[in-house]
Amino acid sequence: MLSMQITEAGSGRAPTKPASRRGVLAVELGDLELANPVMPASGCFGPDLAALTPVDTLGAVVTKTVFAETRPGNRTHRLTEVPGGMLNSVGIPSGGIAEFRRTGLGGYAGLGTPVVVSIGGLSAREYWRVADELGECGHSAIEVNVSCPNLEHGGATLDTDLRAMCEVVSGVVVRSAAPVLVKLSPQLHSIAAAARAAEDAGAAAVTVCNSFPGMAVNVERRESALGNDTGGLSGPAVKPLALRLVRSAAQAVDIPVVGCGGIGSATDVAEFLVAGASAVQVGTATFAQPGVMARIVEELPALTERLGVDRIADLVGTLTPSDRRIGNEQR
Repeated sequence: MLSMQITEAGSGRAPTKPASRRGVLAVELGDLELANPVMPASGCFGPDLAALTPVDTLGAVVTKTVFAETRPGNRTHRLTEVPGGMLNSVGIPSGGIAEFRRTGLGGYAGLGTPVVVSIGGLSAREYWRVADELGECGHSAIEVNVSCPNLEHGGATLDTDLRAMCEVVSGVVVRSAAPVLVKLSPQLHSIAAAARAAEDAGAAAVTVCNSFPGMAVNVERRESALGNDTGGLSGPAVKPLALRLVRSAAQAVDIPVVGCGGIGSATDVAEFLVAGASAVQVGTATFAQPGVMARIVEELPALTERLGVDRIADLVGTLTPSDRRIGNEQR
């Protein structure tokens, strides 16, 4: 369980960054060049955690989702452990774009690594306003969180309406000098169709995927374990589901895919790359082990060598199709 891992991990600083073979880990997301493929998932890392891990070892950092105006988030209880992971119903609290700019990209600007700003909105105009007001604030990319409820279309997540999603994404793209990523939710009829729509709208990459809808019940109290009843499931339990979605998205588009879901080790990273991801985001694992991302980066060069590739990027999309496995089994 996560609580046991927290006790074992303690608060010690993660290993220092690996200086050797750093070029081996370089990846590209469109025009965005990263020293390595590892970054935190939005909402799972903040500047206040920089004292616990050498942030400059990471390929990038991803901010908490920024909205146009201040948002309080959901009522407590917001987090609860479940077998194989965690449920969260944080509700994406935000200080608003003006506060984010005033504090130097919310404090992320001084971390010494590329900053990907996650943006949200309850309407297309709200997304566009945030993109407009970001301007040239020193960020390296924008990640459009299209898993927010869209009040213009009945409260469904934006990416369930591909036309509305394309309108938002294309509007952000024309307002941004930086590359635009689109973060998709997992409860779509077709992740491939959504990824293609994001690509057609001008996205430089897609992030697959956000947390999975779920629920936990306190039987003694006959209540949900979360204040908002339902939440998003993340952690090791969702990795097989996320890997399948990454594979589907990667087969559907020519732009890079960023994989997310249950990653906690260098081997997990390699699995996502083989499935088709070009980079990854680490989320739930950081709650129990704040230094996990730096440790993953440190372990990747040796894993790259063991897997017989010159660069980590050489692993991307190398999954052997099922109709070609007979030859491998015979060898």
